[in-house]
Amino acid sequence: MNSSRVAVVADLGESFGNYTIGNDEALLELVTASNIACGFHAGDPRVLDATVAACVERGIELGAHPGYPDLVGFGRRLIEASEEEIRTDVLYQLGALDAFARVHGAAISHVAPHGRMGSIAQTDAKHARAITDAIAAYDPSYIVICQRGLLAQESQRRGLDVGYVFLADRGYGEDGMPVARSHPGGLIFDPELVGRRVAQVVTEGTVVTVDGATVPLGHDADVVLLHGDHPLVLENGRALHAALAQAGIEATGLRAVLDAKAAAAAER
Repeated sequence: MNSSRVAVVADLGESFGNYTIGNDEALLELVTASNIACGFHAGDPRVLDATVAACVERGIELGAHPGYPDLVGFGRRLIEASEEEIRTDVLYQLGALDAFARVHGAAISHVAPHGRMGSIAQTDAKHARAITDAIAAYDPSYIVICQRGLLAQESQRRGLDVGYVFLADRGYGEDGMPVARSHPGGLIFDPELVGRRVAQVVTEGTVVTVDGATVPLGHDADVVLLHGDHPLVLENGRALHAALAQAGIEATGLRAVLDAKAAAAAER
């Protein structure tokens, strides 16, 4: 479905102890929603507290970004975990972020599984079941941010709303899915191209692949993601907003995007 609005999200709160990762202060001026690390792949209680406070102050939607317990690998390595371990790890992380959200007078709006956990859940039933079981048990009002695949299917099976994500700074293949970071064109280093691609995806539902073909994305683009560890993330964010404005696309919170989509569907 073509749209005139989209949420803009970035991964935040990924610093840890004395280590600073990402420029959260600058990113907070570019996003309408946040994916906040919950302490397993990144983040710690002080970072969680400060990140939630900064988002609440600016009216940015709070999202949980649970991942594997893998600080060394930043959650991008496959962990051989049981379904029960995955479920309880996600549940633990939801509770951690929710504690800080409550203290700051806010609530979590969505969950975006991080890194390898999130990517494998698109094709692995064990991961998809475990993640959605944890979310549905804790708070079924949470939106699940993901791409098409098993995680989206299991979310819908449990009555959870899905916000389909487009990775603004990643190259896509002919299947309408991101190619590996190591693939030629897997990471995009042209901010103007990032902006044009996002506007095309939101308005037309198509994406230009790393090989130059134009293919259907295969799902709505409810939310576009800026990777905070991309070296040009700030330039990408500014170009993205300029392209959205030029195309007449409003950057809003994710809940507003889904509400508008539901209203439009009801009118048809």
